[in-house]
Amino acid sequence: MHEHTPAVRKPFGGLNADQLRLLACALMLLDHIWATVAPGNPLWMTCAGRLAFPIFAFQVAEGCRHTSDAGRYAKRLLAFALLSELPFNRMVSGSWLYPFHQNVLFTLLLGLWVIRALERMKQGAYAPRACLRAAAVIAAAMLLALVGMVDYGPLGVLTVVVFHVFRGFPMAQVGRLAALMLINMFAYKGMTLPLSLPGMELEFPLQGFAVLALVPIWLYNGQRGTGGRGRQLAFYAFYPAHMLALGLAMRFL
Repeated sequence: MHEHTPAVRKPFGGLNADQLRLLACALMLLDHIWATVAPGNPLWMTCAGRLAFPIFAFQVAEGCRHTSDAGRYAKRLLAFALLSELPFNRMVSGSWLYPFHQNVLFTLLLGLWVIRALERMKQGAYAPRACLRAAAVIAAAMLLALVGMVDYGPLGVLTVVVFHVFRGFPMAQVGRLAALMLINMFAYKGMTLPLSLPGMELEFPLQGFAVLALVPIWLYNGQRGTGGRGRQLAFYAFYPAHMLALGLAMRFL
């Protein structure tokens, strides 16, 4: 007979890429339910939902780093951005056509475009011509984000770039924290929460909760997960599918 060996609990090994995506999708779903069908629109749902976009932005920066074909990665983002536009329109406006707000995959795609330009500039040893090309791409991406009215606008594109630029720096985490605080707590304008402190009344921006996304990002262990390509495509498909479901549900509720 063999003696029974008690199970040994393994220490927490961090979050892999699939787990981060699952968390971001759950947070995004909460935010979209709050904006569409949640009775009374409980505020905690959108506060939690603020964490979703920085996680997606981080994963685009990581994806660009690890992909063997950045062009194919960009094409996949573009394909799902186009596929998601009608469900997005339906969810945000109740109409299939709504040219005044474009879905977040276009934002992530523009961020990827800037990252690729910065990488080419680096590969060109920061030669003047390479720097000028990168500057032109950055300016064009920001202009497209503004004129195209993509979700989160130019600041959303900048969020993707922040995760790329600060990768590998000795004080990368401090830099990301400072950048996300500036972007989300000071640059963005939107809903606020009143805060009462001794001797003063303050307004805390709801978008400021996005900074808390750094907690799961810091727990990222650098591993892809075990889902493979099928699970990766399922995460992409979740975006248009859940918006379509919510957009149609609004018609009956």
